[in-house]
Amino acid sequence: MRKHRARRIILGVTAITAVAIAGLAGCSLVDDLGGQSARPSVSVSPQSPPAGTQGLDRFYAQQLEWSECSGAECAQLTVPVDYAHPEGSTIEISVLRVPAKKSSQRLGSLVVNPGGPGGSGVDYARAADFIVGPGVRDHYDVVGFDPRGVGRSAPIDCLSDAQLDTFLGSDPTPDDPAEERTFAQGSADFAASCAKNAGPLLPHVSTEDAARDMDVLRAALGEQKLTYLGKSYGTFLGATYADLFPTNVGRFVLDGVVAPDLTSEEINLGQAKGFELATRSWAKYCVTEGDCPLGDSVDSVMTNLRGFLADVDATPLPKTGDGSVPKLTEGWASLGIAAAMYDQGAWRTLVDAMRDAVQGDGTALMQLADQYADRNPNGGYAGNIMEVIYAVNCLDKPESDSVPEHEALADAAAKQAPTWGRYLAWSSLVCGYWPVKPTGTPHEVTAEGAPPIVVIGTTRDPATPYEWSVRLHDQLAKASLISFNGDGHTAYTRSNSCVDDAVDAWYLKGTLPKDGLRC
Repeated sequence: MRKHRARRIILGVTAITAVAIAGLAGCSLVDDLGGQSARPSVSVSPQSPPAGTQGLDRFYAQQLEWSECSGAECAQLTVPVDYAHPEGSTIEISVLRVPAKKSSQRLGSLVVNPGGPGGSGVDYARAADFIVGPGVRDHYDVVGFDPRGVGRSAPIDCLSDAQLDTFLGSDPTPDDPAEERTFAQGSADFAASCAKNAGPLLPHVSTEDAARDMDVLRAALGEQKLTYLGKSYGTFLGATYADLFPTNVGRFVLDGVVAPDLTSEEINLGQAKGFELATRSWAKYCVTEGDCPLGDSVDSVMTNLRGFLADVDATPLPKTGDGSVPKLTEGWASLGIAAAMYDQGAWRTLVDAMRDAVQGDGTALMQLADQYADRNPNGGYAGNIMEVIYAVNCLDKPESDSVPEHEALADAAAKQAPTWGRYLAWSSLVCGYWPVKPTGTPHEVTAEGAPPIVVIGTTRDPATPYEWSVRLHDQLAKASLISFNGDGHTAYTRSNSCVDDAVDAWYLKGTLPKDGLRC
């Protein structure tokens, strides 16, 4: 079994940035975690709400009631729907804890978030043996939660499975005015469906809302300081928390950064360039293997890959298996290719899938797309990441509904990222039609008053370009940057001992990695 990867990310407000946790498919985590009974609930001292807030005392004073759940411990955290009106409705946040293996030497709780937005922290924490180093696993309770609107925490639901199939499979790169009108209508319909079906939580699933929930969780866990591991979008969540509650920050690690001051346009272009770079790395691998189905040089592979996507756009490929999606469209093919960019361990799979695809069989490429979309072989979806990603991002980042503006951005992006530029430039149009006005704006985060924060960037990360990690590092009042020269998305526990040892020493001993460490 490979080590567990962070859920792929984030913001460009597109399907390409949201994926299922991969790499553990078919493995039983329940058995791996053992069958211990839940520890008795331990009373923790009630904590006071942060300065400047009112009406939150009952939330900060709550006691979590833990129960055994398939080898881990589960609880429900009560939080207000609207922090501006805490006397109003509440929701339950699903929390899972995997106790430290060496309970007598326990150092505290490590709260984790795998990204998304829309990734399940509950599922991520359940994979504790794979997402943190052995020493950290020994000495920390690993705690995950499904952020509000996600998974088991009052989930946002906009579309039926069949409707989501249609949305994800639609043409993602409109080529003429008619296709642009169709794309815009699909984006508007998605937003309208969320307005109709998502319920009263829809205006209250921003990253700031989730960060406030995380501070209530910190108090309910009995921790004076929050120790945290955020990957991908989880870095945006962590940075937001640090800016809101700097004096409550403990040992923080932000791996694969989404800098909060990035605009939607910057995110789309940055990811387009990141995926272009990653795809060229895959193309080099494909050629080096000696049996590449797309050409015998990096440039020819990239040219033929774009030609393949254009051909599939015109004539979708047949596939076997799940009949709810009878053919592989450009939308699904793009997701399948993108899925392999997150971990070089999947590059061989993509080579084989592309060989089948150029011979007319889209089955294997569709399987990669299913993995990306958290979609089961029977056509159902295991989670709601492909919907809630828009609900969160559209609140966090303002976006235009201008089709001509997106067309111009797509043309400009294609010059810098010929394979992915148009895809990403169009991806955020949904937010231009969103039924709720954004509550966030791009802004720099300094987290003044917080202790040093460890920031990790991977040089050829497709979804969170290395430059974004440098950007956040330079903004934070106190930070230490680890640079990993490698491929794939995020770095910690991805088989690099230099990164792993530095992070483990930070969590276990409080030894801050040398700023500028290169691995």
